[in-house]
Amino acid sequence: MQRRILIGAGIIVAIILLFKFCDFKKEDDSTVDYNTNLIQQQIVNVGKLVVTEGHFAEVITYKDQDKYLMDMVSFEKKAIVIVNADVTVAYDLHQMKYDIDEKNKTITIKNIPKEEIKISPDIKYYDVQQSQMNPFTGDDYNKINKIVRANLAKKIEKSSLKTNAQNRLISELSKMLILTNTMGWKLQYEGNLIEKEADFNQKIKG
Repeated sequence: MQRRILIGAGIIVAIILLFKFCDFKKEDDSTVDYNTNLIQQQIVNVGKLVVTEGHFAEVITYKDQDKYLMDMVSFEKKAIVIVNADVTVAYDLHQMKYDIDEKNKTITIKNIPKEEIKISPDIKYYDVQQSQMNPFTGDDYNKINKIVRANLAKKIEKSSLKTNAQNRLISELSKMLILTNTMGWKLQYEGNLIEKEADFNQKIKG
């Protein structure tokens, strides 16, 4: 009789321990799911269009000559071109690719989209001089447009606009870093561990 009581008590204890283990396992899985969902939500919040705007102005003089009779006769056309351009540098973080490793608590950023530069020039022509022998044509306006865009592209490279856009990008990505550090996860990019904002700065600007 006593033996049966001991066996019954042992079975009850085993059942209680089994239930407790299952509850612990469920709680652990629940915590992982919660952390993963929270991180995914943060990535969604980061995934937006980061836009930096700038304004540029320039004045160019366009000239062109048509020559005849062994260059003894020429007909010139010219114009003063005033350009005001709005420029945007944007990163579409909706296109960012990443991988979440729940087991190792690691987020790996696989790809950060390249910046998109949009130039919207407002071109006005002044002091236009031409002749019937050498009038302004569509080809001239296309040439001027190409010259304007090439000059603006050089100005953009020398300006702080792209750097400012990169700083805004790093600021957005750092929100992921703060969350992963807070939750005990790791963040990787291009095979390297990202532990501080300066690591992003080195990767993106370097």
